[in-house]
Amino acid sequence: MDEMEEELKCPVCGSFYREPLILPCSHNLCQACARNILVQTPEAESPQSRRASGVSDYDYLDLDKMSLYSEADSGYGSYGGFASAPTTPCQKSPNGVRVFPPAAPPPPHLPPAALAPVPRNACLTCPQCHRSLILDERGLRGFPKNRVLEGVIDRYQQSKAAALRCQLCEKAPKEATVMCEQCDVFYCEPCRLRCHPPRGPLAKHRLVPPAQGRVSRRLSPRKISTCTDHELENHSMYCVQCKMPVCYQCLEEGKHSSHEVKALGAMWKLHKVVRDQISHCTVKLRQTTGLMEYCLEVIKENDPSGFLQISDALIRRVHLTEDQWGKGTLTPRMTTDFDLNLDSAPLLQSIHQLDFVQMKASSPVPAPPILQLEECCTHNNSATLSWKQPPLSTVQVEGYILELDDGNGGQFREVYVGKETMCTVDGLHFNSTYSARVKAFNKTGVSQYSKTLVLQTSEVAWFSFDPGSAHSDILFSNDNLTVTCNSYDDRVVLGKTGFSKGLHYWELSIDRYDNHPDPAFGVARVDVLKDVMLGKDDKAWAMTEGGITKGATVGVLLDLTRRTLTFSINEDQQGPVAFENMEGLFFPAVSLNRNVQVTLHTGLPVPEFYTSRASMQ
Repeated sequence: MDEMEEELKCPVCGSFYREPLILPCSHNLCQACARNILVQTPEAESPQSRRASGVSDYDYLDLDKMSLYSEADSGYGSYGGFASAPTTPCQKSPNGVRVFPPAAPPPPHLPPAALAPVPRNACLTCPQCHRSLILDERGLRGFPKNRVLEGVIDRYQQSKAAALRCQLCEKAPKEATVMCEQCDVFYCEPCRLRCHPPRGPLAKHRLVPPAQGRVSRRLSPRKISTCTDHELENHSMYCVQCKMPVCYQCLEEGKHSSHEVKALGAMWKLHKVVRDQISHCTVKLRQTTGLMEYCLEVIKENDPSGFLQISDALIRRVHLTEDQWGKGTLTPRMTTDFDLNLDSAPLLQSIHQLDFVQMKASSPVPAPPILQLEECCTHNNSATLSWKQPPLSTVQVEGYILELDDGNGGQFREVYVGKETMCTVDGLHFNSTYSARVKAFNKTGVSQYSKTLVLQTSEVAWFSFDPGSAHSDILFSNDNLTVTCNSYDDRVVLGKTGFSKGLHYWELSIDRYDNHPDPAFGVARVDVLKDVMLGKDDKAWAMTEGGITKGATVGVLLDLTRRTLTFSINEDQQGPVAFENMEGLFFPAVSLNRNVQVTLHTGLPVPEFYTSRASMQ
């Protein structure tokens, strides 16, 4: 980000752009700085008078370059006037750019006729490319404002203003080192090691630098873009011929009526090819990091009209920079006054001399492996498979490939590649039939498949509470089937098994219930908050009230076929379906405090109240 700072500063004042304007040459200027370096030219030198006198714009630009290049002391040029007008003295700004003072009053000895005002036109010289620009009757209002550049500057200044802090430090939060995209939490290094260990379900979470996490977390509101010609109208279409956003009034007045126009959103996405230009430039030269980081910040804008307003100019800048690289540091140091010829004759001769039959005879393909049925088994939604080579086989094997289908008779997919002869596959669906097969390979090739083995996962789930993902205040006993808490605040504990398919039922018996502790029972995502009552965020679905007393039994029924969640107390259904449209991966969950103790019961059949209702439907 530091290299991008020069791209965000005005070449006139040297400060961050304020109300930047986009010049036709693709460069930017502060509105106030543009007003300061305006030059008044005689009307005799206006574009209309030059066309009438046969002087082309090209000649006019050449005349500008003569006056610009003569100012070799500052690096920037001052508009020195023409033959009919004396040169106006100018001053230097702190950044070395010539700033023109107001026109001096005429000498007192001139006759009154000479005091008549001379019509003049405004001329602006870009301080970066030295191109002279004649302003029309709208003046500086004719140049569009670069709102995207303003947004990039705001984000850059915010990133410099304050460092991101850890969200889990209880006292004096430390500076964050990473941000988890799934948990949406900033961690310092000690809190990350304590609360977000790289194992279990958290191992698949993506950790990014804090600055990148802040950018992805913040969604800047879309700014309303207004037309430069009709300030009360918003940009709604894009003129393909003029390459600019337009409003409906522009189309009605006839200025763009015969031009091809397209939807603003579609053209916004089409013009984002600047992303590919930036990737290409990054490979070629690292010294242009400032320009590239600025372009990357522009791409993050979600304002279609603002992006389209500068996209063409930005692409032109990228092309210009690429051309400059080709003429400079990327110029090849070797001449091309020679031809390269590839002589493939020795290679072809070697290929023809290969004896493929002899090679296969010396190192044959392995024989198909044999699945050992006595060691293959399933447990809950996991399957363990074991295999071996045929007893009389002497062919060397380098590894094995184990394949399973999707549990519905679909295509096989690889689940293991390696040298081991036993593999356990987790995360399968409950009450599903899977087909498995294995093959061996070596340098010569791959063997035939073994015989196909059919495996049936458990109809019901047997599981316990998970100490690895629970809050540290949760206390476990009875082989992790009974839990309580040592805090008066609500703490969350999850089950070890997650469900994404099928019908599942489990119960929780209330062993202790003192002082109306208000526990909650239900299901949750793996990244649910562990220090608040279950159901307080959008990652948990729970029952928090009802006739719960000591000795009661709470039933939880998750039907992912019908996508519903139902609760019962003492085998009596609590009202209609509690939650609908349940999709994804869910874990059994409980929240409780020190006044509650519950015991988990799993592997249970579906209760009668639900089976009878299902048969009636």
